[in-house]
Amino acid sequence: MRVLIVEDKKNLALMLKKGLEETNDSAVVAFDGCTGLAHAETEQFDAIVLDLMLPGIDGFEIVRRLRSSKNRVPVLVLTARDTVHDIVTTLDLGVDDYLTKPFAMAEFRARLRAAVRRGPAIRGVRLEVADLVLDPATGEVTRGGSTVALTRTEYMLLEYLMRRANYVLSRDSIIERVWGNNADIEENTLEAFIKSLRAKIDIDREPKLIQTVRGVGYRLKTGVGE
Repeated sequence: MRVLIVEDKKNLALMLKKGLEETNDSAVVAFDGCTGLAHAETEQFDAIVLDLMLPGIDGFEIVRRLRSSKNRVPVLVLTARDTVHDIVTTLDLGVDDYLTKPFAMAEFRARLRAAVRRGPAIRGVRLEVADLVLDPATGEVTRGGSTVALTRTEYMLLEYLMRRANYVLSRDSIIERVWGNNADIEENTLEAFIKSLRAKIDIDREPKLIQTVRGVGYRLKTGVGE
């Protein structure tokens, strides 16, 4: 695995690089946004580890430029912000996952491997729930004919909900399907992704498709109402 680390705190960046090299992975380090973006745009990486607060170009702008140019390399964001609102804002940039500081090296490696492992969407039969359409063959998602831009993790979450439409899915089953059975994700990670999905496919639209089943999990329901 070849990883680009864009982090202005040199001690942290070099620690992450060393940690990856201990597992026979390789890493390129950039200490500012401009250098990091240049590497990302001109070289091939399996994943990018990205701090948001960077000198020059910040992490927000790096993700915007990569996604606008159709660069879908997995991005793991490092952030000191851990509220659901801040996490959703980060996910809406088009990143695949986030890790709040401080963190353990074992969790960092696990999240990075998971982001790379998820890979491209699997081709298959087009899924339709109400006016929501997901086409695994192209990776395109539309609602009411309008394209919905999703991160890789949001896409996997929505695909699972759509394949099991009208079924109540437990939190544990969703986490296992999307993040893997060895995932040790933070408590509000799933809630943050659900909120992000709702903002993209349900806000200002009817019917509301994503429902919370209190004490159990979530379901994508084809009917109108909660």
